[in-house]
Amino acid sequence: MVNKERVLAEFMELIKITCISKQEREVGDLMIARLQELGGTVVEDVKSREALGGNCGNLVATFKGNVEKAPTIMLTAHLDCVVPCANIKPQIKDGIITSDGTTILGGDCKAGIVPILETLRVLKEDNLPHGDIQVVFTVCEELGLAGSKNMDQSLLHADFGFTLDSSGRPGKIIDMAPGQNKINVKVYGKTAHAGLAPEKGVNAIKLAAQILTYVPQGRIDEETTCNIGLISGGRATNIVPDMVEIKGECRSRHQNKMEKLTQEIVDAYKAGAEEAGAKIDIEVLPSYNPYVLSHNSTAMIVAKQAAENIGLVPDITGTGGGSDANHFNEYGISCTVLGVGMTNCHTCEECIIEEDLYKTAEWVLEMVKVTAEQ
Repeated sequence: MVNKERVLAEFMELIKITCISKQEREVGDLMIARLQELGGTVVEDVKSREALGGNCGNLVATFKGNVEKAPTIMLTAHLDCVVPCANIKPQIKDGIITSDGTTILGGDCKAGIVPILETLRVLKEDNLPHGDIQVVFTVCEELGLAGSKNMDQSLLHADFGFTLDSSGRPGKIIDMAPGQNKINVKVYGKTAHAGLAPEKGVNAIKLAAQILTYVPQGRIDEETTCNIGLISGGRATNIVPDMVEIKGECRSRHQNKMEKLTQEIVDAYKAGAEEAGAKIDIEVLPSYNPYVLSHNSTAMIVAKQAAENIGLVPDITGTGGGSDANHFNEYGISCTVLGVGMTNCHTCEECIIEEDLYKTAEWVLEMVKVTAEQ
């Protein structure tokens, strides 16, 4: 049975640890120790650490099962948080956990980590039947899923998995998520002194503004979006700017739509540049692929059955955001994302209902039981 006091104490402990992307060593070492205490064989993914230049790599822990021929289940969450995440001072009022309002809470993704650890403890304490379990704690998820993107795939051998990293209350099951391409453009003008000889310059900011009128923006359809998120350029008000950099993205839950929109955006930039008489460079950077899970897939069946077994109403839905599950699906491991109660993520208003922590732990434990029964 899930120990509520232990779950709450561990959550409050972990969210106080500063764990900025590329600086996950402290929480990583703590996770290694706890996973080993629970009987896991832990490997640090050196490939991801070296590729990202951080002080910690992805952690992969394997727990041997006691049920022959049971599928291997993967449970995943990420170690890093967005800023501001230093000196978090958690508070509980009326059953809701918040920070003091000056930082995030850190439930993203400690609300995923703690239920996984509690599940492992209960399995060990009560000697419950289960198959092999792989626990994967990734780094740098908040930097565009960089940890899972740079994963040493040879460390993974699960049949299917669950990523505990969605807002929404326990019972929420993500069956589809978009892929993402980043599209970066440099627009070139010609520098000149803005006061002495402006006519000798070509203003790259003005060119960029003209070009952007050609580029699609916002929601394209129910499952496809695009956005210009960053523009930078210029050095001083007395210098005609000779270069502007534009950074944007497009997303869709279907690969063909994402590729089609990417090409439309590239063509729009070229058309705008030709009309403005500007020289541009375009770079397309694939971030991650979309996925759509069949409701008959083992991951979906287990998540839904386990939710119903503990009195949750399954809420099967798609999402507009990416997660480590995008990469795990790409690697051939059918993986869905679960709601763990996080609310207002990435803001200082982030909060979680205390009871959702316990219910998530019960849900994960039940998923392991259901898997063993299969």
